[in-house]
Parts: sequence; C-alpha cells; structure tokens
Amino acid sequence: MKILIVDSNPPELPIDDVRTFREVVQAIDPAIEITVSNPYADPDAIPDLEGVDGVIFTGSGVDWGVDDPRAAPLRAVARAVFDARRPAYGSCNGMQLGAYMFGGAVGTSPNGREDGLARDIHLTDAGRDHPFLAGRQDGYAVPCVHRDEVTRLPEGAVLLAGNAHSPVQAFAYEQDGQRFWGVQYHPEISPRLMAAILPHVGDYPDALCEAFRRAETDAGAARQLGAAPGDLQPDQRVTEIRNWLVSLSA
Repeated sequence: MKILIVDSNPPELPIDDVRTFREVVQAIDPAIEITVSNPYADPDAIPDLEGVDGVIFTGSGVDWGVDDPRAAPLRAVARAVFDARRPAYGSCNGMQLGAYMFGGAVGTSPNGREDGLARDIHLTDAGRDHPFLAGRQDGYAVPCVHRDEVTRLPEGAVLLAGNAHSPVQAFAYEQDGQRFWGVQYHPEISPRLMAAILPHVGDYPDALCEAFRRAETDAGAARQLGAAPGDLQPDQRVTEIRNWLVSLSA
C-alpha cells in the first residue's frame, strides 16, 4: 500500500506533523510505503498520484484558514487529489480543507481554542454505524489543538461526531466517486507530544502539561484530564487512522 502525506505546514514552521503521522502509520503497518508533499515549500508542484492508495492531509500551525488566499497551494493539491478520486483522510486543518473544498464553510470557533483534549465527544446515529468510528463509544476524548472549525458541512456530507465545543468533530463525504473522512481532533498526537505542544499555543499550567506526560500510563492522570484511561492508550487513540487504513484495502 502507498500513502501520500500532504504537509499542511510551511517549511518555516517548527512543526513536524509528517513525522508524527509517519510513525503512527508505520506502527499500524510497517509495510506501508509513504511519500510526502509540501505545497507551501513548492507552490507550483502537484504530487504524482500514480499508484497512491490514499492521501493524508495533516493539521497545520498557520495563522490563516483554509479559505484564505495564502492557502492556495494547499487547495491546489487537494483539488488534484479529489479530482483523481483518491480516498483521503483529513486531520484538523485537513478536515476543514476537505469541508471547504466540497462546498462547506469554515471559520474561527466562537468558543475559542480547544487545546489538549476534545472531551465528551458523542457519536451521531450515522457515526455509530460508520466504519470510520468503529470502536468509539459516546463520551470519548482525543488529543486536539485548534482555533478554527467547520461551520457548515458540504451538501451530502454525513456528520459522525461532535461535542459542546465544536459540533463537527468528525464527518464523512462519500459521493461522486470521492471518499473523504475527517476529524477535527488529532488521534496521531500522543499525550506526551501534547505536553510539548501546549506551551507553544497558550499559557497552560505546568501541572496540566505534567498530567499529559503521565496520562498514557497513569489512569489517574488521564481521568484528571477528563478522559477515560483507555482513550489515551495508543491502540485506542489511533482508532480513526487505523480504520481509514483498513478501509483502503477493503
């Protein structure tokens, strides 16, 4: 299997979402071949999609939304992927990108930032039956860090999960030969990595960061953060990524 990871971060940002996704994907299946595209590094380059089985759009640390003129290089790659009808997975900014490209709308969340964990996520009826969220139960929590959100789903998209902060936490768009699955949260980010991220996005207390550092192995720390201990265990945390990879060979 061959996966293309589209890096949604400009080269000048010290964010290595590609490495994070690469490690998770190869932990799930070491045989997967991974290629990488960075639209912001070479705005005129469109990746070769020959033989690509699926495409991952990463999150992003930029201070603009996917509808901004500065996101044009990223949108150009997305258009090529969607025109080629390659199955795609979007994480955070990547989910917003998919929503916008298919005719939805995005914007800054009126509830402010949602950093650390997306808590108390509930499945819709469609989400309970959808293979993307197989293994998830109502009230789950997942690492997240975001400012923007999907404010209107594209016509034909199916809402799979949401919470009080962001009503669209997961959706699927499956029509006209296109299959796009996206989440607002970050299953690829471990609690320990989140502890390193938080000081860069807000004034978060050391005690919170310490709880994240312990949460994967300390059930009490996980509960302190508002998660069931199992939610932050690696096998459970990466549920959506694993389910998407399985769908590519189904």
